[in-house]
Amino acid sequence: MKIMVTGSAGFIGGYLVEELLANGHQVVGVDNFSKYGDLEQASQDNPNYQLVRGDAKDVGLMKELLADCDHIIAGAAMIGGISYFHTFAYDLLAENERITASTFDAAIWAYQHARLKKITVISSSMVFENAVRFPSREGEHRACPPPASTYGFQKLAVEYFAQGAYEQYGLPFTIARPFNCVGIGERRAKCDVEILSGNVKLAMSHVVPDLVQKVLKGQDPLHILGDGSQVRHYTYGGDLARGIRLCVEHPAAMNEDFNLSTAASTNVLELAELIWKKIHGEWKPFRTVSDKPFQYDVQCRIPTVDKARDLIGFSADTPLDEILDEVIPWVGKQLEAGVI
Repeated sequence: MKIMVTGSAGFIGGYLVEELLANGHQVVGVDNFSKYGDLEQASQDNPNYQLVRGDAKDVGLMKELLADCDHIIAGAAMIGGISYFHTFAYDLLAENERITASTFDAAIWAYQHARLKKITVISSSMVFENAVRFPSREGEHRACPPPASTYGFQKLAVEYFAQGAYEQYGLPFTIARPFNCVGIGERRAKCDVEILSGNVKLAMSHVVPDLVQKVLKGQDPLHILGDGSQVRHYTYGGDLARGIRLCVEHPAAMNEDFNLSTAASTNVLELAELIWKKIHGEWKPFRTVSDKPFQYDVQCRIPTVDKARDLIGFSADTPLDEILDEVIPWVGKQLEAGVI
């Protein structure tokens, strides 16, 4: 297929472009490089990849590029770690709604007048921000209280856009809901605001690279947000890209939504200790101190994963231990280069 990917130069976007190309698809990437600035992608010289510097809010451009595409993956968004969606509470809501509306406007047109078959929407585990049942199954985010953060609320709105476009215009969809993506390629965003965590300044606020930075910089005791009991499912970016590709390709994904996640639960304290021991070994005692958590620091986020496994054959099997063996040296090199 020929597939458009918006936000193709982003963190998950980089994994996704490589996954699609490796499985025989043509890819048109659209990105305005507003988050990280200019960067080179490993896939940019692939003859089946066309990277367009453009804005997903430009409906005219989107229609032009979609005119000969079979599929669109809507991934463009303002997105960041926990401090990011506190700092930009209004901007990310307003900007992401503009991006979403423009993308769907163009997709509806291409479905009616060109050859577009479906849209795959990248949502977020944050739609389960106020979940009350664990593990949380697809659909239960409609039964629990809506997300309290503007970021979580906007991601829920993205899913309603898919519902509305299907109900009114018949545009088929699949909703892919990644959980806690971990991998390489995430850098300091141009608009990130530095925050102080103990004696270390951070500008990313995603827990894995932040903890790795602090340990590499010698912080002792290690500062963590809250008491470290927050539960997450840290899922490898390559696994998530494969899951999104299956959402695109598999007939059983039509008009369905999927939690894309590892089945393994890890709390922040366990994660911190694992990173500590990988860097320091067993000789240095692991010590922590708790900082005041952010307002929207969700305490528990545990998804069911059986629907994606049973319907489209997806499972995220890369263990956290193996992910960290890739991420830790990469973060170290980025620190030396001064880009995170």
